[in-house]
Amino acid sequence: MSLWKKTVYRSLCLALGLLVALTVFQRSLTPRQFLQEPLPPTLEPQKAQKPNGQLVNPNNFWKNLQDVAAPTPMASQGPQAWDVTTTNCSANINLTRQPWFKGLEPQFRQFLFYRHCRYFPMLLNHPEKCRGDVYLLVVVKSVITQHDRREAIRQTWGRERESAGRGRGAVRTLFLLGTASKQEERTHYQQLLAYEDRLYGDILQWDFLDTFFNLTLKEIHFLKWLDIYCPHVPFIFKGDDDVFVNPTNLLEFLADRQPQENLFVGDVLQHARPIRRKDNKYYIPGALYSKASYPPYAGGGGFLMAGSLARRLHHACDTLELYPIDDVFLGMCLEVLGVRPMAHEGFKTFGISRNRNSRMNKEPCFFRAMLVVHKLLPPELLAMWGLVHSNLTCSRKLQVL
Repeated sequence: MSLWKKTVYRSLCLALGLLVALTVFQRSLTPRQFLQEPLPPTLEPQKAQKPNGQLVNPNNFWKNLQDVAAPTPMASQGPQAWDVTTTNCSANINLTRQPWFKGLEPQFRQFLFYRHCRYFPMLLNHPEKCRGDVYLLVVVKSVITQHDRREAIRQTWGRERESAGRGRGAVRTLFLLGTASKQEERTHYQQLLAYEDRLYGDILQWDFLDTFFNLTLKEIHFLKWLDIYCPHVPFIFKGDDDVFVNPTNLLEFLADRQPQENLFVGDVLQHARPIRRKDNKYYIPGALYSKASYPPYAGGGGFLMAGSLARRLHHACDTLELYPIDDVFLGMCLEVLGVRPMAHEGFKTFGISRNRNSRMNKEPCFFRAMLVVHKLLPPELLAMWGLVHSNLTCSRKLQVL
């Protein structure tokens, strides 16, 4: 065979080999993998939203139904990571055509304009918090400017522990935050918060303004986060950053409780009426809530709930329109599930005595017997914590557990 023929023959064999290899390679990759560099493991493909608020992956849009494998019955139906990566929300201007809307105060018009905007991107996340055996997750609502409150809690009742005792798992703590409500403060405080989080690794932050009406957003964002990252935690304590908590009493109360219970316990308000006085912080116009009373709900100073109920609560809340008072909104979600919150004498949302001048509100023997007491600022919390954990001698023992 001549040299020229050998060269042509080798070229044909090489071309045929490349064609076979390329065909195998293409069949083993999706079009997205073939045409693009793989995404880093920490990033996820951006997801668009349908008009009804459900999330859809753009990569699946052109697939035929028969090409998409049906999930197995044992597979989780929820997202495996926080799946909101962009803020794409515009005002519902259709409301401006409603006569009742025009008569509302500005803060309620603003709330209703954007009430359909339910979920926002995460700025700070700690998915590792529930890795391992975690028995109790302590979650604290806070505001970016209130670093002193978070620091006092870390030194007292929010201190993490590796065991809850009696063979139970760890106790972990997280703080829930939005962004600074004042534009001129946002960059400065965000840098300070990032540094704080590097020190402690205990902050969850979402990209919405930290305002009173947005406390409800904080509730639903945490419930969604819990459903994704902590699906097996048995119990959750959720409280404000201006309360006194006795962790020993909380864990004692939980000792004979089961995570499968419909447990939601706190300082429960029954037959509470919407406040119609415009000068009150909790004022609600009749156009927003027309019923004579609210469903039973626990005061937001602090409450305990079972993990299984918290996960069902997440899905129940998604069926309701957002409401500007977060405590009441959770009561509405519980009502959807047919669950009544349980009242407990150890939760004092309004202080040990509702009379602010009462000596009981400064008596450490009463605090030692309670589970949650509202309201204490950082110096008061640190002082009371020291007294309660000193060689305290009380004339009589209170039994609230």
